[in-house]
Amino acid sequence: MELPPFINDAEILPAASPALMDRLWAAGWRHFGRQFFRYSLTLSHEGTLQVIQPLRMELSEFQASKSQRRVWRRNAGVELSVVPATVDAEREELFFRHRSRFTANVPETLRTFIPEEPPASIPCECVSVEVRSTGRLIAVSYLDVGETAVSSVYAMFEPEESWRSLGTLTLLAEIEWAAAQGKSWLYPGYATVQSSHYDYKKSFRPLTYFDWQGHWRPLH
Repeated sequence: MELPPFINDAEILPAASPALMDRLWAAGWRHFGRQFFRYSLTLSHEGTLQVIQPLRMELSEFQASKSQRRVWRRNAGVELSVVPATVDAEREELFFRHRSRFTANVPETLRTFIPEEPPASIPCECVSVEVRSTGRLIAVSYLDVGETAVSSVYAMFEPEESWRSLGTLTLLAEIEWAAAQGKSWLYPGYATVQSSHYDYKKSFRPLTYFDWQGHWRPLH
């Protein structure tokens, strides 16, 4: 597949090899199911334009901060597992509780992000980081797997467990798992130049961002 030169468009791919996934992520592409897309601007819920910053981390350079190490300690008693991605009633119910935190751009279902059946293999390999406390599922993050890189798709958690910083915990677990698999890069999704609820991703250093001119630059 020749990568299109434009930004605001989409491409349907029935399947993508691990090497192709690496190329797509490196060019700022994301996907929900077979629909691949990229865009440089989005509207905030206040109606203002925000500049999208795709993010990338070199796994060999990552060092957890003091606050991130505290998140590990705070969750020492939970059960963490990495399994093939799935969507079922238990995960949908967690999603509906998670989405109650939002008041704008609220998705209807987890299938908005993970529409394929089975999600573990279409259009590429996908795993999920799952967190359980006393057997109860309290967080899930979905992670695509490429040849040398992995990319976060979507993360959700139990709102009443927000004191655990579960979004940070699952991203830390993604980093640990990807490094153990010998991957070089992790794409934690995107943030925006302006402040947003994705800002927690910016605390993972060192990060680079895609400048929409074909270059990855240090995020300061």
